Amino acid sequence: MEVDEIARTVPLLRQGTPAMLDDIARVVSSFTPRIPATTSSRTRLFLLLAIALAILVFSFFFVAFFLAKLPSLSDAEDSSILHQVPEGHVGTYWRGGALLNTITSPGFHVKLPITRYEAIQVTIQTDQVKDIPCGTKGGVMINFEKIEVVNRLRKEYVYETLMNYGVKYDKTWIYDKIHHEINQFCSAHTLQQVYVDMFDQIDDKMKAALQGDCTRYAPGIEIISVRITKPMIPDSIRRNYEQMEEERTKVLIAIERQKVAEKEAETLKMIALTEAEKNAQVSKITMEQKLMEKDSLKRQEQIQNEIYIDRQKSLADADYYRMLKEAEGNKLKLTPQYLELRFIEAIANNSKVFFGDRIPSMVFDQRLTGNFLSDFKNRDS
Repeated sequence: MEVDEIARTVPLLRQGTPAMLDDIARVVSSFTPRIPATTSSRTRLFLLLAIALAILVFSFFFVAFFLAKLPSLSDAEDSSILHQVPEGHVGTYWRGGALLNTITSPGFHVKLPITRYEAIQVTIQTDQVKDIPCGTKGGVMINFEKIEVVNRLRKEYVYETLMNYGVKYDKTWIYDKIHHEINQFCSAHTLQQVYVDMFDQIDDKMKAALQGDCTRYAPGIEIISVRITKPMIPDSIRRNYEQMEEERTKVLIAIERQKVAEKEAETLKMIALTEAEKNAQVSKITMEQKLMEKDSLKRQEQIQNEIYIDRQKSLADADYYRMLKEAEGNKLKLTPQYLELRFIEAIANNSKVFFGDRIPSMVFDQRLTGNFLSDFKNRDS
């Protein structure tokens, strides 16, 4: 054994075996002679040193003997004194076949050689139950190749569970129970139900059945989950199921293709509707734009017509006013003297000269006309 291992072991001996060290001290003291009171101080000191040396020698041989009896960490025996409880386990002890109520935690511990020791796992563990045959309701024999049960034994129920069911408690409540529950389930259902229809429910049913009985009879066992693999069925039936699955797969593929075609048609329809709506919106916007342009042109023409009418009215009013004023002015001008003047000016401006006997008569007639106008004016006045 290495020196550092010995150094770690000796403090454990001192901590773990106080009664044993007291027994050793009593044995050593029984062999120590009593020192008379009359003994000199030098002799007394010599005797004390001798006794101390004897105690050291005895202790050395005791430790050497003890270390010789220590087992290795990987190969422990029940007859050893020092033992190790691994992490995730607790130590349980039997003496004379009787379970002791001592439960130790992980680490090094000391026991008597006649005491038997077992490390019990209290963390999550997975038990695999293999090769479980069962018969269905229709009489077909199938076999579950492997069922995994994830479970845990609570630390506070270790003593009670071991007292009632022993170290192999999981054989009673997991291995044997799984066989029983699987056969009960298979006998109540057909092959179609076990293999296909209800296969996804077997895990939960097994977990509920195991946990129900454990809660009632062994409350320290906690069933966390159950994992079940697909059972093995006869080859002829398996081929039928494979053919059925192939046909079902073909049907599903056809359905999926139909769905894809429908989706594509729907997509094309949506695209066409979107395009039509877009064109309708564009046409509507274009039509509204044209209507707005027409309305704008109509408004412009109305404004231009109004401007033209107003202008024409203004021109007509101006012409009327001008003609009225001209008429008034002409009325004022139509005097015999003015007419005679205009006549004389017209004659003077005429480039033609007339000769004949009627010229005086013409001049006379013009004067008569002037006189008639003068009389007409006098009558009006």
